[in-house]
Amino acid sequence: MSVRNHSFVTEFVIVGFPGLQPEFYGLASAVLFIVYSCTLIGNFAVLILFATPNILHKPMYIIILNLVVSDVLFSTTTLPKIIARYWFQAGAISFIGCFLQMYLVHYFGSVTSFLLLIMALDRYVAICFPLRYPMIIKNSTIHILNATAWIVAKACPLMMVIRAYPLPYCDSNTILQCFCDHISITKLACTDRAPYSFPAFVTAMVVLLGPLVFIIFSYCSIIVAVVQIASPQGRLKTLSTCSGQLIIIALYYLPRCFIYLASNIGIRFSTDLHIVIIMLYSLLPPMINPLIYCFKTKDMKQTLMKKFKKSTAP
Repeated sequence: MSVRNHSFVTEFVIVGFPGLQPEFYGLASAVLFIVYSCTLIGNFAVLILFATPNILHKPMYIIILNLVVSDVLFSTTTLPKIIARYWFQAGAISFIGCFLQMYLVHYFGSVTSFLLLIMALDRYVAICFPLRYPMIIKNSTIHILNATAWIVAKACPLMMVIRAYPLPYCDSNTILQCFCDHISITKLACTDRAPYSFPAFVTAMVVLLGPLVFIIFSYCSIIVAVVQIASPQGRLKTLSTCSGQLIIIALYYLPRCFIYLASNIGIRFSTDLHIVIIMLYSLLPPMINPLIYCFKTKDMKQTLMKKFKKSTAP
């Protein structure tokens, strides 16, 4: 179908939380602005830490660097528009702009999923094959894997946009979400969305569950390897090298899996609660992850403490 012949919508309006009363718009925008500011400050602090000492130029921290970039770009793609919607009542977004935002939202989400897979691979080799780790996981290897993640992640979001863009949008233009995504946009199409939504769902499951399957396998293998360590101190030390990564992975995957499963087994939430859950799992991890990086990874924690002591020294 041609957009020119069948689509009468020239712009979309991002509603955000439909049940939110106007007197709370200022509070909502302030909270979202604080979240965005904390995300930028925390992640840029990690970038500064990475830029200075060579001690952080290791495979794991290169992966973290890529996660930081993905988190900042995702937050910058989504938050400024919804902040403007509540702060300045500027919720309108152009037709093309909405599809661009949809592409970027799904793209950065896919990149993060693949980067978490690489993170799990790093820990799997480090703990299950410690003697071979320096030969298998090199900085150059991680650079190649990270670049592959950024490139491969383009395919699925691009397919979603190509299939959704030509649909006829001739009725409502209000998006009941805080940003443009595939589900919220295609719901507005004046046609049966089943032929378009199911392939998109399958694609999302591949991007989400494909890496998750390997992550589960890798950490099960890690647990088996840790159990075989005779010393209790050795077990704790080995597990401590994975704790930060496990928290990051859980923050990303568990809420998403819950939403996908709930929607497909008939569990229904109110529109506002559904949007709140999506916003929590989309925007809180980019804000919280820098704290996890700095306090749950040994080298970054030491680097941070050295910088703090240096800055406070008389």
